[in-house]
Formats: sequence, C-alpha cells, structure tokens
Amino acid sequence: MHMADARPLILIPSYNTGPILVDTVAAAMSLGTPLWVIIDGSTDGSPGLIQHLESATCRIIQLPRNSGKGAAICLGLRQAISAGFTHVLTVDADGQHPPGMAPEFFKLSAAHPQAAIFGRPVFDASAPYLRVKGRKISNFCADLETLGWGVDDSLFGMRLYPVRELLAVLESTRFARRFDYDTEVAVRLAWRGVPIINLPTPVRYPSKEEGGISQFRYVRDNTLLTWMHIRLFFGFLARLPLLICRGANPLDHLSPPKS
Repeated sequence: MHMADARPLILIPSYNTGPILVDTVAAAMSLGTPLWVIIDGSTDGSPGLIQHLESATCRIIQLPRNSGKGAAICLGLRQAISAGFTHVLTVDADGQHPPGMAPEFFKLSAAHPQAAIFGRPVFDASAPYLRVKGRKISNFCADLETLGWGVDDSLFGMRLYPVRELLAVLESTRFARRFDYDTEVAVRLAWRGVPIINLPTPVRYPSKEEGGISQFRYVRDNTLLTWMHIRLFFGFLARLPLLICRGANPLDHLSPPKS
C-alpha cells in the first residue's frame, strides 16, 4: 500500500462522557480528517450535545444499548471497510487524548502502512498515581505474552490501526469487548506479526471542574484484566515455538527509547 492509497478515519467511541465530548469532537473535526463518533448506548444526554456537529466529515453512529468499547469499535470497523477506509485512529472521548497529535500518527502510518502506531503516554501531574503505577503490571504481562514485540503501553487507547488487521483480531475472539479491549488487541496484533511503532503522546486527566469523567471501576476492571492476562498467558504458551522462531518486531527500532 502506498501513501496515496491510505484512507484514515478517526474513530471516537463514547459512553456517558458528558459535555467534554463536545470539546473532543470539535478538536478532532478541526483536523479535516473524516471522523465517526460511536455513541455506545449513552444515557446521559451527551449525544444531543454533538448533534449540531454532524456533517459530511463527521458522522454520528448511535447504538441502542451499551455494549463496550471493543464492541463499538468492531461495529465501526466493519462499516469503515465498507466505506473504503484503510486505517482507523482511535481517540477516547473523555478528553485524555490530544487530537492535535493525529497528524504525527498519520505521518508514521503513511510511511509504514502495514504497522500499528501505538501512543506511548507521557503523563503530566494530572495523572492519578494508582493508574500510572498500576498499569505497569499489565504492561509487564503484555511484554511477556508477546516476547517483547514492542507494546510499550498496553492500556493507552490512542492508536492507529490497519483496519483489516484489527477487525481480524476482534473477529478471532469473543473477548476484548470492554475494558480488556486495548490490552487484548495489542497482544493479539503482536501474535499476528503486525509491526508496532510507539509514539510518545501527551495524556492528561481533566478535573471534575473541567468536565472530566472516568468509566474505570477499580475492582471490576482489574478483575477483568486479571482474567484476560490468565487467558492470554495460556495462549502465549501455545504459540511460544512460533513466536520464538519468527524473531523480533521488524519496526521496533523506529520507536524512541523509553525514558
């Protein structure tokens, strides 16, 4: 695939994000790249706040009930393929991801269209201590399960994926539909041999006064992640001979060194 053949789409899944959804969508629209917002059964009135933004370049897809981030993205991927898009940049709706970084993702992807471009979060003072430190456990597990393929952060959701590779991963498992989505698809993409390039990306956690909201539930979601890593570890063991024989991520050298 050449640069001229690539057609990227920005995909923003949203569930009960509140008014900050408007800021996220408006910032993404300013880039001029086609944008789809997938409303995953929101019940907080936020869909109505962005109706006036719908246009030729901004499409709003509403699901009747909440089915999870991965399920919402899976639906978006199928429609994206039908519409001729080749890559999707996923951006969370809650204001944590900077849409202004999108051109950097597109530039890397244009040079390496076969690769998935993963944001490597650069935290500021707004980041909760437990979230920053706790993710190291999941990152260690993902690194083990992929034999160091290059998943620098298994939980950060700002990523650019080749559409067909991501859809193949989601269709290969009935899991990866909720909070386990980001980590599980990262591991499974590595298992498929999709090259991964990590791109340092600022992340901020908006305060409640700024409209910040989080759907993260400590016990529920960490339990889900624990069960997921147990499953993936046994999948890793089954694939171990193949993973050893195929070698390392061929584009790992393009990721900046971790600080």
